[in-house]
Amino acid sequence: HGRVAMAGFVGYLVHAKGITWGFPMTMQGDKWPELGDGGVAALWDNLKAGGKWQIIGFVGCLEFWRELQTYETAGKRDAHYMRGGLPGKYPDFEGPLPNLYWGLGAGKKTPEQLAKGRNAEINNGRLAMLGLFGFFAESKAPGSVPFLTQFDFPAYGGDFMQPFEGNFELFGGN
Repeated sequence: HGRVAMAGFVGYLVHAKGITWGFPMTMQGDKWPELGDGGVAALWDNLKAGGKWQIIGFVGCLEFWRELQTYETAGKRDAHYMRGGLPGKYPDFEGPLPNLYWGLGAGKKTPEQLAKGRNAEINNGRLAMLGLFGFFAESKAPGSVPFLTQFDFPAYGGDFMQPFEGNFELFGGN
């Protein structure tokens, strides 16, 4: 969850600056939603239902792959992280897909360096969770995070706890 929170924190900052990809959002040429009323949180509301389901489906596939535990090392399955396995160790993909666990040069580090890096990652993930929820709180109740009032985040009128706003259509709709 820490890695997701770190990605979410950085993503929030990127979107707050209005940065988008340099290509259209859809094959039909639709542009990416622009930052407007409601700020960054409203960008999710402006995505089409199909795009939301693609994001949720992709993350679901990653979770399924992780829980499936189909990878083997030294002829045996690695233990699940809830049963003594290494938290954050993601199974390798077969083929040309990247290894999501080792990162840049982590395979060349000593066990002590890896343990220190894991602790730093856990703490950074916790901090990112607090920061991300600070952004959410400030956009929902302006002034609730005194430090963030200087950045003048737009108020968000939607509901963070209802990401589809009651629209669960898989095909059609918005």
